Amino acid sequence: MNSNETGRLLPWVGGRSVEVTEFSPLIEPWAGKTVAHVGIADADVVAAALAAATEARSQLAAMPVHQRARLLRAAAEVVQARADDLATEITMSTGKVIGHTRREASRVPWTLRACASAAETLSAAAPPPDAIPGGEGVTALLARLPVGIVAAVTPFNAPLNLVAHKVGPALAGGNCVVVKPAPQAPAPALRLAEILTEVGFPPGAISVLPGGRETGAALLSDPRVDLISFTGGTAAGREIRASAGTRQVLLELGGNSANLVCPDADIPLALRECISGGFSNNGQSCNSVQRILVHRDQHDQFAEALAARVAGLRLGDPMDPGTDIGPLISEPAAVRVEAAIADAVANGAKLRTGGSRQGAVIAPTVLSDVERTLPLYCDEVFAPVVIIEAYDTLGQAIDSANSTRYALQAAVFTASMETALRCFRELRAGSVIVNRSSNFRLDQLPYGGIGESGTGREGPRYATEAMTYLKSLVIVPTGS
Repeated sequence: MNSNETGRLLPWVGGRSVEVTEFSPLIEPWAGKTVAHVGIADADVVAAALAAATEARSQLAAMPVHQRARLLRAAAEVVQARADDLATEITMSTGKVIGHTRREASRVPWTLRACASAAETLSAAAPPPDAIPGGEGVTALLARLPVGIVAAVTPFNAPLNLVAHKVGPALAGGNCVVVKPAPQAPAPALRLAEILTEVGFPPGAISVLPGGRETGAALLSDPRVDLISFTGGTAAGREIRASAGTRQVLLELGGNSANLVCPDADIPLALRECISGGFSNNGQSCNSVQRILVHRDQHDQFAEALAARVAGLRLGDPMDPGTDIGPLISEPAAVRVEAAIADAVANGAKLRTGGSRQGAVIAPTVLSDVERTLPLYCDEVFAPVVIIEAYDTLGQAIDSANSTRYALQAAVFTASMETALRCFRELRAGSVIVNRSSNFRLDQLPYGGIGESGTGREGPRYATEAMTYLKSLVIVPTGS
């Protein structure tokens, strides 16, 4: 960890830690203990990071693709060797249970390797110039070049892999990148920056600036930033888009994922997937299962089985490998969710299991008969809470799935290819998952939503392309 014996986490700028004067406590949400003191990057530190990136950008842009790819693969090997330590750091910061953080850490090497492959296969092809009159004899070449400096703002819920999904593509495309990690979990981003510098990326290629809104505002308002990549809440995404001016903005925002269980579904599979997808990471994933739509003929039996299994999930210390549900990121977050559950019940919802709170821990919760106008139904819950509702026809289920303002991922459980293809056509979402929950993601595939769920796509190939620009060379022969 980028810390010393006093437990300090310092900003990483120009290939080294930098001293700061302001610190905030990093509080472990399970026991409420202070586990470190985070050095806050003020405006001067932000300026230093951007100066270092400006100095390094030409060197990184000129670095051969094979060298960028080699360094990304070398970093992947180091992350793999240190995965257990990284997982422990994530759990201590966020309360995410250790089994889930180990899986997160194990994904990062594959993400970085996919970024290396994206660098090697990045290409652009020009259409034939003589496809229209006047193009006879003309030669056209296209190249993809780095945009320059990428500002990456990352969330707490996957504070290593989601950082890798921004830093890896930025470096693969030849850009420098300045990361503003979530204030609740800066350590994984700092560790990844150390590793990338250790394997040979030039000082200034990557900086990490812990801090809150002031740090983020200083970074994103600086004209030296060429592209902004943000993962977080929809309201913050709107603010960033409004203030970005002509700069490109990639936004991965909220979700409220519907999972359709059709009459021909493998019910045991759907149950397992909806429980895993709704309650892993304590429900704090933007593609978590939030709504489960089940045909009316199977609804009651499915709801009873779901509630019984969810009631058996084990709450406890997230460092215990046997724990299924740990705390939310903070007690205020849990208080918000508790109030939303109580509001739904007061308005007629049936509480099938859960609903209680102890400190930052929300007991895993299943509700039915939730009024569609309530925040628990309409908004992103970001907690171990799922809603189950009945439908009569597939068209009705699709309409219900599409009834919120989010459009990130959706899922359908069916044995029918016709049903799967209809859902693919009609569900409003960036991805439709068949026979796995909406929480399913393969890191090399495109990931993102539309509307209130964001713009652009993550995934190494797609983000690397977005972090470059097309440049044309048109050669017109003399005398033509």
